[in-house]
Amino acid sequence: MAARAKLKMASPEPKSLVPFTRESLEVMEQHSAKKPSEEDKEDLKPNCDLEVGKELPFVYGNLPQAMVSEPLEDVDPYYTNKRTFIVLNKKRTIFRFNATWCTLSPFNSIRRATIKILVHPFFRLFILVSVLTDGIYMSMTDLPKWGPALQNTLLGIYTFEILVKLIARGIWAGPFYFFGDSWNWLDFSVTLFEHISRYSPLNFISVCRIMRNLRILKIIPLNQGLKSFVAILIHCLKKLTVVIILTLFFLSVFSLIGMGLFMGNLKHKCLRWPQENETDMLNNRTGNPYYIRETENFYYLEGERYALLCGNRSDASQCPEGYVCVKAGVNPDDGYTNFDSFGWALLALFRLMTQDYPEALYHQILYASGKVYMIFFVVISFWFAFYMASLFLGLLAISYEEEKQTAAEKATIDQEFQKSLPELQEEKITAETKTIQIEMKKRSSTSMITSLDVLDDATISHKEVSELKKSRQRCPFCWYKFAKTFLIWDCSPCWLKLKEFVHRIIMDPFTDLFLTICIILNIHFLALEHYPMSLETSNILSIGNVVFIGIFTAEMIFKIIAMYPYGYFQVGWNIYDSLIVFHGLAELYLTNVHGLAILRSFRVLRIFRLGRYWPTFKILMLTLCNSIVALKDLVLLLFTFIFFSAVVGLNLYGSKYKKYVCNINEDCQLPHWHMHDFFHSFLNVFRILCGEWIETLWDCFKVAGQFSCIPFYMMVILIGKLLILYLFLALIISFSSYKPATTEEFSEEAKNLQRAMARIKKGINYLLSKIVCKKQNVLEETMDNISDVYVKENISDHTLSELSNTQDFLKDKEKSSGTEKNTMTENESQSLIPSPSVSETVPIASEESDIENPDNKEIQSKSGDGSSKEKVKQSSSSECSTVDIVLSEEEMVYECEKPKHLRNVYERRSSSAQIGRGPKKGKIWKNIRKTCCKIVENNCFKCFIGLVTLLSTGALAFEDIYIDQRKTIKILLEYADMIFTYIFILEMLLKWMAYGFKAYFTNGWYKLDFMVVIVFCLSLIGKSREELKPLVSIKFLRALRVLSQFEKMKVVVRALIKTTLPTLNVFLVCLMIWLAFGIIGVHLFAGKFYECIDPTSGERFPLSEVMNRSQCESLVFNESMPWENAKLNFDNVGISFLSLLQVATFNGWITIMNSAVDSTDVDMQPNFENNIYMYCYFIDFIIIGLFLPLSMLIGAIVANFHKHKIKQGGSNIFITVKQKKQYRALKKLMYEDSQQPVPLPENKFQRFIFDLVTSRVFNIIIMTLICFQAITIMIQSEEQSPKIDTALFWINSVYVMLYIGECVLKLIVFHCNYFTSGWNIFDFMVVVFSITGLFLPLMVGYYLVSPSLVQLILLSRIIHILHPEKGLKLFHNLLLPLMLSLPALLNISLLIFLIMFIYAIFGMYNFAYVKKEAGIDDMSNFETFSSSMLCLFRVTIFAGWDGMLNAVFNSKWSDCDPNKINPGTQVRGDCGNPFLGIIYFVSYILLTRLIIVNMYIVVVMEFLNIASKKKAKTLSEEDFRKFFQVWKRFDPERTQYIDSSKLSDFAAALDPPLFMAKPNKGQLVAMDLPMAVGDRIHCLDVLLALTKRVLGKDLSMEKVLSEMESGLTLANTFKITYEPITTTLKRKQEVVSATIIQRAYKSYRLRQNDKNTSDTHMIDGDREVQAIKEDSYIDKAEGVSILQSQI
Repeated sequence: MAARAKLKMASPEPKSLVPFTRESLEVMEQHSAKKPSEEDKEDLKPNCDLEVGKELPFVYGNLPQAMVSEPLEDVDPYYTNKRTFIVLNKKRTIFRFNATWCTLSPFNSIRRATIKILVHPFFRLFILVSVLTDGIYMSMTDLPKWGPALQNTLLGIYTFEILVKLIARGIWAGPFYFFGDSWNWLDFSVTLFEHISRYSPLNFISVCRIMRNLRILKIIPLNQGLKSFVAILIHCLKKLTVVIILTLFFLSVFSLIGMGLFMGNLKHKCLRWPQENETDMLNNRTGNPYYIRETENFYYLEGERYALLCGNRSDASQCPEGYVCVKAGVNPDDGYTNFDSFGWALLALFRLMTQDYPEALYHQILYASGKVYMIFFVVISFWFAFYMASLFLGLLAISYEEEKQTAAEKATIDQEFQKSLPELQEEKITAETKTIQIEMKKRSSTSMITSLDVLDDATISHKEVSELKKSRQRCPFCWYKFAKTFLIWDCSPCWLKLKEFVHRIIMDPFTDLFLTICIILNIHFLALEHYPMSLETSNILSIGNVVFIGIFTAEMIFKIIAMYPYGYFQVGWNIYDSLIVFHGLAELYLTNVHGLAILRSFRVLRIFRLGRYWPTFKILMLTLCNSIVALKDLVLLLFTFIFFSAVVGLNLYGSKYKKYVCNINEDCQLPHWHMHDFFHSFLNVFRILCGEWIETLWDCFKVAGQFSCIPFYMMVILIGKLLILYLFLALIISFSSYKPATTEEFSEEAKNLQRAMARIKKGINYLLSKIVCKKQNVLEETMDNISDVYVKENISDHTLSELSNTQDFLKDKEKSSGTEKNTMTENESQSLIPSPSVSETVPIASEESDIENPDNKEIQSKSGDGSSKEKVKQSSSSECSTVDIVLSEEEMVYECEKPKHLRNVYERRSSSAQIGRGPKKGKIWKNIRKTCCKIVENNCFKCFIGLVTLLSTGALAFEDIYIDQRKTIKILLEYADMIFTYIFILEMLLKWMAYGFKAYFTNGWYKLDFMVVIVFCLSLIGKSREELKPLVSIKFLRALRVLSQFEKMKVVVRALIKTTLPTLNVFLVCLMIWLAFGIIGVHLFAGKFYECIDPTSGERFPLSEVMNRSQCESLVFNESMPWENAKLNFDNVGISFLSLLQVATFNGWITIMNSAVDSTDVDMQPNFENNIYMYCYFIDFIIIGLFLPLSMLIGAIVANFHKHKIKQGGSNIFITVKQKKQYRALKKLMYEDSQQPVPLPENKFQRFIFDLVTSRVFNIIIMTLICFQAITIMIQSEEQSPKIDTALFWINSVYVMLYIGECVLKLIVFHCNYFTSGWNIFDFMVVVFSITGLFLPLMVGYYLVSPSLVQLILLSRIIHILHPEKGLKLFHNLLLPLMLSLPALLNISLLIFLIMFIYAIFGMYNFAYVKKEAGIDDMSNFETFSSSMLCLFRVTIFAGWDGMLNAVFNSKWSDCDPNKINPGTQVRGDCGNPFLGIIYFVSYILLTRLIIVNMYIVVVMEFLNIASKKKAKTLSEEDFRKFFQVWKRFDPERTQYIDSSKLSDFAAALDPPLFMAKPNKGQLVAMDLPMAVGDRIHCLDVLLALTKRVLGKDLSMEKVLSEMESGLTLANTFKITYEPITTTLKRKQEVVSATIIQRAYKSYRLRQNDKNTSDTHMIDGDREVQAIKEDSYIDKAEGVSILQSQI
């Protein structure tokens, strides 16, 4: 409706284009002199189709040449009285100007000339070219000689542009003036500053260059798309303001906590002391500071740059013998990593939040403070970073959805507008013909001729339309004629027969199958290339390449013959195939040409030929192309920002990197990463946007200083990340509409593949049927005999009535089969693996329903009630197994082999009488199985099995490298393993007897239990025999049993399977892209990562000493260090995938890129940046191989998540049924007032204190005290004087006393009710611990109790800012989605912990004795369970897992010692297993990333869910709760009434959708609310009126409102005693009437008292009366209009 209204406003009878004249200006001034009514102000809004920069719609007619670049009257009605006019250029682009005020007249010739220059398209193009030229010039390092001349020319151009704009637009700051546009302010400031710097005697050269960089941003206003996206992002920033404030708040709090915990700890180092006597040591410790400063006395680990950190805690790093841990020297990383002041702590926390090089900070803190502080890093690096990222993603997703909706509305308007264009043209033509006919009758023959000319013009317009359609064709007509003559070969009948024959062959399904197989084989051949490769293998691959080129060439030739060249090149895939063929032929021809070997890399394009036969690939590529086209302006904006940042970095720091290079490199040579030239500056900015910024920031500190670098880096990080996140979200949302292709959407080639496979299957089945035909006939005869015997047995054992029932069932079998299938599929959809058929009953239906159908409440109630359960068991066969209870154990096998329909007949017998007629063995067997069912169904048994499962899983954590030294624990664990094994075997046997084999083994979770039992047995067997000892290492699989025992984990696993398995096709597409990059990497870098290393220093030999492999091997001292390859390289496709994974996770990618850039050739020594443009390969991979595939994959997962969420009725798929109830309770808790009402004290003094402590002013004072207390911590530093320490002690004492006073006042007022609020209990605990922390150090000393303890305890009160009533409400709204997602997040976190546990145990079994180097050290290793969990946490957040993998790669004699003796154990060696390590780390990364992605999806979807509910015009239970919460503030006495004077404030205090913004008195009066005595209004009347306002007056809504009113009336009978005496509308009329009467009486008295001034008083009185009448009329009109609008 809105779109039609907008279209109606623009399309019918639009205002024609009229020149802007002096008369037009006079009319505007006359209109502007009149004050428009308020209704006109509300109705008139700017038309979005007539905004500045857009093209004028064609509905306004053709643009005559005389009106181009001339002032025209504004066609937008909104600007009728704004004194504006428009100007159109040749492209119909709208420019709007002001006609008056601070500008020349629109009719001035100078201004007209400048306007013509300004609106000309060439002028904008000229300025754009100038800006691009200026940008290229600014990116140059070595400026040319003609540089100054170019600068002067460009400055002149910019000055001329500003003058043109000033004259054309005027110098005022209003809309459409020059200074009304912020971009003009930027241009003016930069140009003015450049002029000042040119002609000023002061030296502004460096500042001038920096200011000139802002000129690059001038590209944005010159492109309307970029300008609109900037406006969108600014709108997003406004929404993100609260998130940014909340992020800064949390960062500040965590920084203060970090200061309290780690201040000064990173200066603790191991120092060597003299061993002469104790006195000398003490003298050195206290009296000789120079000894401490000597760095050679610190202890250094091998290959480390900084001294070893240590701590005084038992779990911290300990110094070796001869060294003591003292606080000395500087902080690590040249003093840039510490918590000694608030600024450095904030930088460290920001680094942890962005997860840049966090592993180094982990190690430093854990070494210096202890492993217990890992909790601090888990909270920040995982939960805090996750929550902040979710907030940003959620709000950006909401803003993007809003923009998407507005764009969709505009698109619908445009579509309707395009549809209406022909109708409007026809209406115009018919109107013209009618007028012509009328005039033909009136006028003479001469006039008839002229009218006929007009008619000819109308017909010409039709011709113009047809010609326009022809002009929109792709090519001119002559090209079509040429193509028909030369590109369509139908010259000879023989040729046509050949064409038909070739067409039949090339279009055959088996031809497409053959071509697909050839493409797959070609991909396989491409992936087989490796280094070193034998000559035979190389020849085979070369021959294969020639063969495949020949096949593809023949395919192209045959298709050209079959389809003609014209038809062949009409298909895009054919053009792609022809390019591949031409490339292959050119490569064969240019094989021996030097320098063209890079052509081999383009062979990977053959991989994407699979997309022709792969519908998923085609859909994804089409979606990607459409998304990139739609987001091209955003991509261009991102590239513009990167270019701008690179130029700014070059001009700010380029010269400083060269000048102070010795500060960052000992050899005084520029490193790989710097900003001395544009390319390296661009690479540095790209690295920052990838999340690696802290190391380059340290280098920047060394060359440019801290205050110069931090603003630049923060600008790049914050703005760049915002752009990337917005682009990433846009791509994800576009891919979230992904649906698997249906058969109808398949291409002809894909259908041919299906046809070929169907024919092959048909042929195989035909051959198999011929071969086994005789056997099948024999089998059918035996089955018939068995059926006859079975029927006879049934007749003998059962009654005739029962047999008749059986026959009826057989007749109805076909009718019920469809229903059974549907039921089966529904049950299977809830299970990990499809459940048994519905027709096959199992002993305990409720047992399987707990797994298969968790939502089945009926079954759950039966299982919960023992009596009802017993009744069901007596009359139903559900307590029996899949075989009949009468049968013996031998007959069970026979029963399973029966035909299905006979078995179903047999299973339907459930009468107890019939069961009683069975043999005695059957009754005993039945009782045994019923007993087993009761046992396995018993809740105590389930809890016991769950407890045993947890104990058996937890026991694995004790089996570390120290288990052999703990004999007692080892013996206990061995006995415990035996007990656990027997218990689980017993449980399995009980379930076998209770459920039967078929029911047991058709359930996925029971299969998992069976596998775990096998693992238990194998581990026991492995312990008994030495040769089977490797079987013990599979014990880690025991932990998988936890999955089947806990419903929360089962729900998560099911949900992950539902959301992930359908995306397998998308994952294969992403894998194909990676395969292409892996093959390119092999072509570019295979064998080129080898280098000659100096064994003494570990550094690479310079090229001047060693040039190739032969020189390296000829060195005398290099016998133990041969020509060495990098551990991660591109020698084959497999290792290329691993290298690309490290690049994708940004772990170890800098080392890989440096090796690639330094590479020269095979068997040649690398040289520094010899191949610098190889950086482009990795940049392309990050964009094309990481960013786009990741958005595809996540988009597909989001689509599946949304689909399954809709199937479950909108509930979260990651929570159980019980948690859904908890979710609703949590939702109520979040919206309800948590504090219970406190009775008002009767004592006046207590009442005064009550009013004081409950007032908002008191809360503000307390919050201010908390903030000041946080500021006192911020100003502290590690090296502060003792006086400051004393002052801080007394300040903390004052804070403690004030908090004690607050607590005492509240206890006086609230008494025991004080402890009914959780916030009050928290405050009381803070006060108690603060007192303890204040006086405890005075008694036991500061060594045992830290002085910062009191500060941290007091700081914990800052959490009151998040209080929903006392704190900021916006923070509460941001915490709401996280709290509502908490049940699902906890379930997912449990699964992540289980995966970490399993992998930690596996790591302990396989990597416990790996040599400690790279990422494996004393803190992070696999020796114990805690250390293994620490390592896996690092892998989870991508923190240095490349170092651990490098340590595991040590498998050669040169890297490790396989015979090394490990003390305390029989295991020898410290080598790793590379193959096992790759599988271990890669599988863990993929699993955890998949789960974490779903965590993000859960929170972001909750954001979108809350936002959609707010937009929808519906009222929920939470809205009513909020209404009553606000009512409590206005009605503290709980009388259910408020005074009518408070109603306006009350309505403004409500939350949307009941919210009514001020001024709202007129709307409230128009609601006609009933009023009781004393002008009071009841809450029910207000609530119902506001509800009607939101929901409208639909019939269905009336029923809902009446039901709600009756329910509330019954619940609140207090209203009955107060009947309403009037309404708000009547009272308003009474007030107005009384006012009129009073003023009339006053005027009468004044006339009687003073006749001289009576006339004046009468006039005034009349005016007042008239104003009152107008006010009352307006109020009534407003009320009526509001009611009408609601209707």
